[in-house]
Amino acid sequence: MIQRVTPDRPWPLFGATRSRAIEGAALAASAPHVLMARAGLAVAQWARALYPHARHMWVACGPGNNGGDGLVAACHLAEWAKTSGAQLSVSWQGDVNRLPADAAWAWASAQHAGLHWVDHPPDNCDLAIDALFGLGGRADQMAGPLRLWLDALRRAAYPVLCVDLPSGLNSDTGALSGLPPTHGPRHTLSLLTLKPGLFTAAGRDAAGEVWLDDLGCASADAPDAWLGIAPPPHHPRPHSNHKGSHGDVLVLGGQGLNVNGAGMTGAAVLAARAALHGGAGRVYLVPLDAAGTSSVGWDTETPELMVRTTAHLTSEWLEETTVVCGCGGGDAVAPWLQQVIAHSQALVLDADALNHVAASPTLQQALRERSQARGVAATVITPHPLEAARLLGTSTHDVQSDRLAAAQRLAQELGLICVLKGSGTVVAMPDQVPVINPTGNARLATAGTGDVLAGWLGARLAAQEATPVQTTCHAVYQHGRVADDWSVQRNGTLTASGLVRHLGRH
Repeated sequence: MIQRVTPDRPWPLFGATRSRAIEGAALAASAPHVLMARAGLAVAQWARALYPHARHMWVACGPGNNGGDGLVAACHLAEWAKTSGAQLSVSWQGDVNRLPADAAWAWASAQHAGLHWVDHPPDNCDLAIDALFGLGGRADQMAGPLRLWLDALRRAAYPVLCVDLPSGLNSDTGALSGLPPTHGPRHTLSLLTLKPGLFTAAGRDAAGEVWLDDLGCASADAPDAWLGIAPPPHHPRPHSNHKGSHGDVLVLGGQGLNVNGAGMTGAAVLAARAALHGGAGRVYLVPLDAAGTSSVGWDTETPELMVRTTAHLTSEWLEETTVVCGCGGGDAVAPWLQQVIAHSQALVLDADALNHVAASPTLQQALRERSQARGVAATVITPHPLEAARLLGTSTHDVQSDRLAAAQRLAQELGLICVLKGSGTVVAMPDQVPVINPTGNARLATAGTGDVLAGWLGARLAAQEATPVQTTCHAVYQHGRVADDWSVQRNGTLTASGLVRHLGRH
């Protein structure tokens, strides 16, 4: 049964190795060619359901089993085209003598189906099916007609339906070889299993809307990752609660203009506002101005925020508080990190706090010691790819080439929860299966939205309504959901301030 993948439930994800093992078990349990017959029929039915009025379809098939799925689908679509008046063109490239058994069967079936074969993409095509390569296919290893067809699919202004994976997409990492996709709608029907690469890095743009057909062979194996967890539950607060029941959040950051001429107070204000809208009982803002003074007396938009100077940063206070540290911290946050790491009850480290940790083996060791003393769930870091690269001593390209592995390595090495922001935000924790967040889009690519996430996360951790990992996943989910809803309901830029105002409604 074909299912559309939606963010209202968790989905198990399986990488290439596990997916091949599941496929092997399914093949062993089935009669010859049954699995490919199911896959091809599913692709044809899916194409007809999505675009019933397509008048000229092009099916581009490669030399392996992915191409075999496409050939079987083409046979079904050709029968439908005879009665509907639609036109079907099929391209295939491969060596007949080297085909896998199922693909050879599909090729023989296609020869008897009277298909219309073409060597070039049709000029008047209004729907294409990408069945060039599945698991393991790399665009930089394609040549000749296959490369030309893939480039045409990537540039297509008409809808492209991808069989199992967009050709050239790494199923484990979301890295994409070849041209980036442009213009037209994209859909992917993942077969047997959902793959992590469909939901992070370049995978989200390449895959578009993702669907799943397990071909009647659903696996009970432990997944390599999860797409989301259960959406955040609603917890009505007891009438007897008071502001002390929901935790205190302290936001430390916002380097003042008088420190070195680079003022970033707004970042800390945004984080503090987000914590307030996130339901924290009390939110304290400690701006990092020169000499421990503060040019911020109060916030006119949210006068509920309580401003303090750094003179109030005692170890005793930190022990009772969830601390959000680093938002706009600049150079001024560095002197406070050792104390914050050692004493904060719960801790969210973001932005400049992470940059200072990356440059200091002493602070890295302090985080490990914190993990041993308070547990790995007491600390959350929220790096973007460049900050993650600094922490790992590598490049942004390397981080983006395998986001799941980068997040898992950070979580493991520092002993904490890592939220690697970006397309398909990854939440990782030592010795646990990572989670890819299913919400969010490029409307979050504006200054300050990461500060909002840090503050919102601080408030949710302070409330202690779920485990820290669940709370982190829920906070990331809600943050992205605002951007998704904004895309549907509004036009225009989603600013960080707008994000704060709408987060409280989710």
